[in-house]
Amino acid sequence: MSARVLLVDDDGNLRRVLAHHLQTAGYDVTAKADGREALAALQGVEVDLLLTDVRMPGMDGMALLRQVRRQAPDLPVLVMTAYGTIQDAVDAMKEGAFDYLTKPVERDTLLRAVQKGLQFGDLRRENRRLRASLAEQHPLDTILGTSIAMEGVRELVRKAGPTEATVLITGESGTGKELVAKALHALSQRAAGPFVALNCAALSAELLESELFGHVRGAFTGAVADHPGKFRQAQGGTLFLDEIGDMDPRLQAKILRALQERVVDPLGSTKPVPVNVRLLAASNRDLKDAAADGTFREDLYYRLAVLTVSLPPLRDREGDALLLMKHFCRLETGGELDLAPESVRVIEAYGWPGNVRELANLCQKLAILYPRQRITPEMLPSEINGSGVVRTGSGEPGAGLWDQERAAIIRALHEHGGNRSAAARALKVPRHILLYRLKKYGLEEE
Repeated sequence: MSARVLLVDDDGNLRRVLAHHLQTAGYDVTAKADGREALAALQGVEVDLLLTDVRMPGMDGMALLRQVRRQAPDLPVLVMTAYGTIQDAVDAMKEGAFDYLTKPVERDTLLRAVQKGLQFGDLRRENRRLRASLAEQHPLDTILGTSIAMEGVRELVRKAGPTEATVLITGESGTGKELVAKALHALSQRAAGPFVALNCAALSAELLESELFGHVRGAFTGAVADHPGKFRQAQGGTLFLDEIGDMDPRLQAKILRALQERVVDPLGSTKPVPVNVRLLAASNRDLKDAAADGTFREDLYYRLAVLTVSLPPLRDREGDALLLMKHFCRLETGGELDLAPESVRVIEAYGWPGNVRELANLCQKLAILYPRQRITPEMLPSEINGSGVVRTGSGEPGAGLWDQERAAIIRALHEHGGNRSAAARALKVPRHILLYRLKKYGLEEE
């Protein structure tokens, strides 16, 4: 079936020429003279791309673009501007146009732009479909992973979600703590209420206090209006406090009061305000150790850790890196990930110090640089593909990359008397990556 293009231009001669170019290229074209005619046509005709002039009498191209963005947000829009009116094109791009063409429009330029616009529209619709599909999933389906460790996480979340218990979520940065918090909220009786998240490490103690508990007008310089604070914004729902281990001790006491008394004290107010929220907290620190050494309130720790969900680092989730990579690349491109066999080995061998967040960022980078291409090791960053490793020797003549790497690890361990930290420094890799590859190559006892 031919792609359908809606062409809008008040210049009859140009409209006929452009329509002819598009039709001879195989497109199904509907041509209209102004924005109102185009909107009427959109009510009765399915369209894959809108090509419109900007300056027209009546409803101009900008007004048409804004209306289309509300009615058909996935429809790609190409705008045409006369020479010397590039600002029109800039304004149109800000309003959501895919691209612009400058009049007079050459046939080849027109057809290339239309083809790119149609591809963009297909990708946008596929992404929306995938995101809608994910939104319809059971909350536990969003916690991806087939490793034993993640099966345990899902089971604990399944049990804890429907309760009112406070949950402490622990794990290294980038392991997906907020994702688990959202799943707990979605499984709870408060799922219809708000989910409000706040990163405690992102604000100073003064700003954090105001963000958490709110303030009244005039409480401090710049407080020109009342502010409810996150506790009251989460009323009837869930409040998620990320990196709570970085919170000032004075605020820890106020959090404890809010949990025990179910009231908050807004800055500048003399009246406590009742709150009804479920609190979830997360930290990449060991709060039990922090409580023991006095850097975190022990009473608050035990109040938070009614249940604890510990997220494993990605390096300890065997097989999950590839599964997650396929998932993120599908979200970015709408298509399936194509990894060369050598790349599979690289992905599985890498230690992922940035965990799931690092992997998601890699997928976004690959989607931009190598859209719908087979991913070879050379396309991966040097810290992942091993090109940053100093090889102190090689295997047999003609040995492959992995044999050379294994030989380099053995040599480094031998030269440093089996000291793994010293070997890691010699190879210029983090120690946890060396440990991971020792396991991968069966060298734990070397």
